[in-house]
Amino acid sequence: MKTNLTPPVFEDVKEARQRISEHIHRTPVLNSKQVNQKTGGQIFFKCENFQKVGAFKFRGASNAIFSLSDDEAAKGVATHSSGNHAQALALAAKLRGIPAYVVMPENAPKVKVKAVKNYGAEVTFCESTLEARESTLEKVVAQTGATFIHPYDDARIVAGQGTAALELLEDHPDLDMIIAPVGGGGLLSGTALAAKSIKPDIQVIGAEPANADDAFRSFQKGELIPVKNPDTIADGLRTSLGELPFSLIRKYVDDIVTVPEESIIEAMRYVWERMNMIIEASCAVPVAAVFDGKVDVKGKKVAIIITGGNVDLDNLPW
Repeated sequence: MKTNLTPPVFEDVKEARQRISEHIHRTPVLNSKQVNQKTGGQIFFKCENFQKVGAFKFRGASNAIFSLSDDEAAKGVATHSSGNHAQALALAAKLRGIPAYVVMPENAPKVKVKAVKNYGAEVTFCESTLEARESTLEKVVAQTGATFIHPYDDARIVAGQGTAALELLEDHPDLDMIIAPVGGGGLLSGTALAAKSIKPDIQVIGAEPANADDAFRSFQKGELIPVKNPDTIADGLRTSLGELPFSLIRKYVDDIVTVPEESIIEAMRYVWERMNMIIEASCAVPVAAVFDGKVDVKGKKVAIIITGGNVDLDNLPW
């Protein structure tokens, strides 16, 4: 199912910020002397794990839902998601007072399923494949007439995600680099669009699990290569890179790097133990990229977007 695939421009990001500012948190930027010593750079963490619903996804979902006309919104919104976009859409729909219908894979983290239901969304489960998600969603949309809001292949979503980079560069205009994880690509593309529009010489890097490296391979080849049966602890990054985000990533992103599973788990645990901060595996990926030396940060001011903190505490990777 297709949604709005016309690429957003920087003006769309600025409009998104105005639209959602009263609904979202302006999240803090934290740092750690231990991390700086370990990496040789000045590392700043943009803490979207402290965003509403515990993830950056609330930015894009809010922008999409509050962009809808009253007629479009009346029958509600629908999506498929393993968790964070589902929660974000559910809460944004609740704030607007409209129904939300969410298709979730059977293996979605229980903590995320529970949260989606608590925000008032109606959940339909499916098999853990993209084909199953999309076919189940088509049935839900046909039954309800709801407006489909894609998790990342939507200009309104991308523009909303880009607002995190706006905040980052207001707080730290002298940054040399921003690193973000990449799954569907909504965050990375929105970050790159916003950051390069504000500061053209800044580097924007994507980080991805080696076990789900479709964005890396697509970036190298210059054409979309879908992911097949990714097996990674980073559940938020198991999705294939989207068509719209890829068009922006090719234009604005400087590089994409990959990291192995053991490095993701080590980085996640390090942040829990040394910074006393709960992060989920997906946002440990760019941390691992820095710790493993996949990105040269020595002597540089580098921001990492910590994308979420929704973790199943009964199923920790260690």
